Amino acid sequence: MILFHGSNCVVSAPDIYHSRTCVDFGKGFYATPIHSQARKWCERYLRIGEAGIISRYIFDDNAMENLSVLRFDSYSEEWLDFIASCRTGLDSSRYDIVIGGVANDRVFDTIELYFDGLIKKQEAISRLRYQQPDLQICFRTQNAIEQYLHFEGSESL
Repeated sequence: MILFHGSNCVVSAPDIYHSRTCVDFGKGFYATPIHSQARKWCERYLRIGEAGIISRYIFDDNAMENLSVLRFDSYSEEWLDFIASCRTGLDSSRYDIVIGGVANDRVFDTIELYFDGLIKKQEAISRLRYQQPDLQICFRTQNAIEQYLHFEGSESL
């Protein structure tokens, strides 16, 4: 599988150590199989006059059999609970990889309303069910990166 990562620099040797902590699926290296999504991730750098670079990787799909993987196929209560746990720094799970929808601009307002206690979980899920999630893959262990993710090149935007 081909994966992409949008950044302001070439990331030829990805790692989990340069990651922010309280994000969607916790600390890790984030990639996507959707090129246009990686391009969107670069936009925040381009807006402030920095470089926008998409790094490309090959991921060995067979690795899923050897790793601890959590997959969310849609926005769900489980997805929302996991996002809340990771964003508040309370997640202690030990998954190698987490795959699922992005809490992006289209869904962020709903998630914030839920986090702030202004809507209940069922209302949040009801609002999100009509959204087609973008897909992100979070490599949460360095071993998963080093064993199964291989840098192929990059492109500047």
